[in-house]
Amino acid sequence: MQKDVSKEELFERMPVSKAIFTLTIPMIISSIVSIVYNLSDTFFVGKLNNPIENAAVTLVAPAMTLFYAITNLFGVGASSLMSRKLGLKEYDNVKKASATGIYFGFTFALLLSAITLIFSKPILHILGSDSQTYAVTKQYLFWTVGLGAVPGIMNILFSFILRAEGRAMQASIGAISGCILNIILDPFFILPFGLNLGAAGAGFATFISNCFGLCYFIILLISIRGKTFVSVNPKKVSFEPDILKNIFVVGFPGVIQNNLNVVSMTIFNNLAAGFGTYAVASIGIVNKLNQLPIQIIFGFSQGVMPLIGYNYASKNDQRVKETIKKIFQITLGALFVVLIIYFAASKQLVAFFMKDETIIEIGSRFLKGFGLGLPFMCVDFVVVGISQAFGMGRHALIFSILRKLALEIPFILLFSHLFGLYGLAYSTFCGEVIMSIIALVVLKKLLKKN
Repeated sequence: MQKDVSKEELFERMPVSKAIFTLTIPMIISSIVSIVYNLSDTFFVGKLNNPIENAAVTLVAPAMTLFYAITNLFGVGASSLMSRKLGLKEYDNVKKASATGIYFGFTFALLLSAITLIFSKPILHILGSDSQTYAVTKQYLFWTVGLGAVPGIMNILFSFILRAEGRAMQASIGAISGCILNIILDPFFILPFGLNLGAAGAGFATFISNCFGLCYFIILLISIRGKTFVSVNPKKVSFEPDILKNIFVVGFPGVIQNNLNVVSMTIFNNLAAGFGTYAVASIGIVNKLNQLPIQIIFGFSQGVMPLIGYNYASKNDQRVKETIKKIFQITLGALFVVLIIYFAASKQLVAFFMKDETIIEIGSRFLKGFGLGLPFMCVDFVVVGISQAFGMGRHALIFSILRKLALEIPFILLFSHLFGLYGLAYSTFCGEVIMSIIALVVLKKLLKKN
């Protein structure tokens, strides 16, 4: 295969701002559409005016974060390695990295599905379901994780792999098309005028939509054979130390981060459950709303990784530093706008999903508390993304452990004990402030070395 001039134009010569938006905007759009379809689940389940149905969607959320543990390990790990090998013009190693990430990810997705189906009862109790929510939560878990792990995980993983060589738009079309289908199916599967399946219907619609998205990626990869360095040839799966070490070193911190997210969310939900079903339902709505700015942060921090990794490997330090500066300017500016909206219209945003006075009151307080942490979370996310792009997984691992074990979880327990339900709303903000300071110190040292 000849060198892909368009990749060199994108990574080496295109103005930095344009290159950033070329790589990140399709990812952000697909993330926003993904959030809209997640909000669609919450919106239509909320229309049933049944807190138990809404609580089921909230309780399964920690289990679904395991999707991101697997995609971080093999998607982020492989894509980071791919971008650096592209920068070094080692095209055969790019193919090996992609095939290894794809097939390892598929194997782990199958394993997660099997564990969920076999051990659903203890898993449901760990997630915080009780006698009221058990049956509904079990059905939602079955469709979203039990059967849905493979298509859900592979869709995200293929997106990471394709973006590594600059195919951001093609990668995003798969996610967007699946999400749109989910939004169309949701009301028919959830509400009484259709199948009337409630939360289980939301899970069923998600499963079908993810299968549709997976079919798109399979067709896409067949159509671009010979024009891409992404390989689905199992013979390209590599056990070479250089390939495996680089994938795991960069990807493993994401696994730790997501597993700690599960622990944190489970602790958070169990503490919230102690304040009643309305508290759990309110927090579920706020979590869905808050995913929009979080995904914008994630879209920029992860979407720009190929640009940073490519130029880091090819020793273009000036372009690396300019990219980092632009990313901070763009993301922090956007998040301050989001914060203003949160404080000006918190009750209206929550009321859009459920018009219950108790849920609106609880939800609006949590939305403000979560919003305060967003700019500081942005700093952490961007620095982690930079560390991953550089192939410095150790730094990302330290960030993960500090952020969750040393800061977030202790603050959750402490603030819940001292201030009750609303202490939970501001617990993560305090941890994010401290973490952002640490991240900036580390970033300064990283840039001095390069």
